[in-house]
Amino acid sequence: MGLIAYLKRWFEVTFLSKAKEEFKIEPITTQEMTGFVNKCLNIYQGKPPWLDVKDNIKTINFAKSICSETARLTTLALSIKITGSERADWLQQQIDDAYYKIREWVEYGCAAGTVILKPNMHDIEAVTPDRFAVTDSRNGKITGVVFYSSQSSENGKKWYSRLEYHRFLDDGTYAVSNRCYVGETEDDISKPIDIILTPWSNLLEDVYIKNITRPLFGVFRTPQANNVNFNSPLGMPIFAEAIQELKDLDIAYSRNAKEIFDSKRTVLLDSDRLLPGGMTDMANVGVQFDRAREQLGLPDMVKNVHGSGVESFYQEINPNLNTDVRLTGLNSLLSQIGYKCGFSNGYFVFNEKTGLQTATQVESDQQRTIQFIKDVRDKLEDAVKGVVYALNAYADLYNLAPVGTYNEDEMIHCADLTYSFEEDRQHHYALALQGHYPWEEYYVKYLKYSREEARALLQMAKAENKAPTLFGMEE
Repeated sequence: MGLIAYLKRWFEVTFLSKAKEEFKIEPITTQEMTGFVNKCLNIYQGKPPWLDVKDNIKTINFAKSICSETARLTTLALSIKITGSERADWLQQQIDDAYYKIREWVEYGCAAGTVILKPNMHDIEAVTPDRFAVTDSRNGKITGVVFYSSQSSENGKKWYSRLEYHRFLDDGTYAVSNRCYVGETEDDISKPIDIILTPWSNLLEDVYIKNITRPLFGVFRTPQANNVNFNSPLGMPIFAEAIQELKDLDIAYSRNAKEIFDSKRTVLLDSDRLLPGGMTDMANVGVQFDRAREQLGLPDMVKNVHGSGVESFYQEINPNLNTDVRLTGLNSLLSQIGYKCGFSNGYFVFNEKTGLQTATQVESDQQRTIQFIKDVRDKLEDAVKGVVYALNAYADLYNLAPVGTYNEDEMIHCADLTYSFEEDRQHHYALALQGHYPWEEYYVKYLKYSREEARALLQMAKAENKAPTLFGMEE
């Protein structure tokens, strides 16, 4: 049983059963949706269902590349600034501590369709669908969920598990309930234990919070509509529409790789040409040929064949490759996959330079890519605001930071995908030559001098460029 298959079984049999029993809830995620997400996670992990050792069908794991590239573009020059008070400074520190994980979070979200960002007492964790069960949603947003977490004891002999149930009550109160268990294995959640005796002893078993308007977690959900379960608040893996093309790509690539592997030059040579005195001992001709190969330093491409005489046989085989034809087919599949995932046609190709080269090219050729990444960034911004809101609420609940407000507007900034540094530099250089842009700013922004260095250089240039008068005096 594969890892994902095992997790699926554990999720359905153990985790969901215990959550239903403990909290008297019924998850709203269908088995069909759970199965589809598990299938996509298998593909992302390089274990698609079409692998075939007998037929030599391998995978280049292009689904991972798509998710990775989407995360890279989404978080390009990502900046998160929280201001307003000492509380805001504390919130900023929590985000800064997790900053380098954000790209990973986005990639996991692209692979699974949904990832929940949830604060704990140490950091911010990204919870994938195999570790939570949705119990309620409003307007397509998750408002009720049960999380699963586990941790081993210091000596490794015990495993502690926790179910954490978040939901809004009928009167608008936000409730968080923690139920803990202890066992000898990670998936053993049969024996209850008081939370004070677990690694989460600093948490309360039940918390009821007033004046909460959002769930105490952030949800990163891909932009695509869910066509597996229309009423599900879960997002779709970004390559969900391109699974067939991903299969075709792996088959096409495997066929091409096998053809290249089999295209090794071969020389068929009658052993009589190497063995002195003819082949008198047919039983040992192979051994004699190998000995002659070693003595003469013949390459592996020379193969022994049997002819009727010394001059009977010598033939070279140089297979012709269909690389160009196959490459055209591979690029066609890549274009289809990229388009179905949200990228512009031709964004993914083999043996060609791609990327966002100039602003003009981006605007004319890559507009679909830009819009797709903007949509993903909007989802990321919503998730970050959600987790900052949750951090702020926990800071109030557990007195983690001074009371204060923070500014949520314009919290997140990312690099403009259409921006070209070289074009911008040339534009401002021309403006500076015309006297419409200060040289000091040009030196600082584009030549990377400090402001003091820029001023000193400009003063030196000004002094050296003063022209002498007729009598040798400065004008």
